[in-house]
Amino acid sequence: MRTLFHLWLHPFSRKVRIVLAEKGLEFDLRLEKTWERRTEFLALNPAGDVPVLVEPDGTVLSNSWVTCEYLEEVYPQVNLLGDDALQRAETRRLVSWFDVKFNREVTENLVGEKMMKRFLKLGEPHGPSIRAGHANIHYHLDYIGFLTEKRTWLAGDRFSLADIAAAAHISAVDYIGDVPWEEHEAAREWYARAKSRPSFRAILEDRIPGFVPAPTYENVDF
Repeated sequence: MRTLFHLWLHPFSRKVRIVLAEKGLEFDLRLEKTWERRTEFLALNPAGDVPVLVEPDGTVLSNSWVTCEYLEEVYPQVNLLGDDALQRAETRRLVSWFDVKFNREVTENLVGEKMMKRFLKLGEPHGPSIRAGHANIHYHLDYIGFLTEKRTWLAGDRFSLADIAAAAHISAVDYIGDVPWEEHEAAREWYARAKSRPSFRAILEDRIPGFVPAPTYENVDF
């Protein structure tokens, strides 16, 4: 059985989880408290971060981008990148948008400051960072609305890795109740469709010790 090492509310781990589910690949989910720096885990990934996927044959993959690309090549029956070079380029562009730009401007400022700092014992949340995250998220939700005005999904007519990356980040922010859905109807409609997919079911069942999710988190018809 393949094993995925992950961490609570970690969007990159969530991205790999959704890809595995979309492709119908069974896996065991194992929580890895990366701050403990376990020797056995560092032997799998010297960088010491998650996600780390261990395939049934013992192959070890780290970094969500690398892992998702590997899964696309090895298990191509469900195509999450696109059928031609231009479509794959657009999907990858949007994956980078959310994994780099959204992560830096929103996820780290909200989930990182409000949640992960407590687990990592890195001190009190930084107020200016949280305010920046609250301001920045509007721009990204507007962009999702712009994309879905002319497309069924973010990168085109088919659900793709772009939607998975975006939903993985947004789901983490939604857990703490910091997504202003009432101001972004188009983005809300897109996310409702994404979280209604069977591959998202396990994500919505996540519970973080000591933290109750926002009311919108597991409600598909929010």
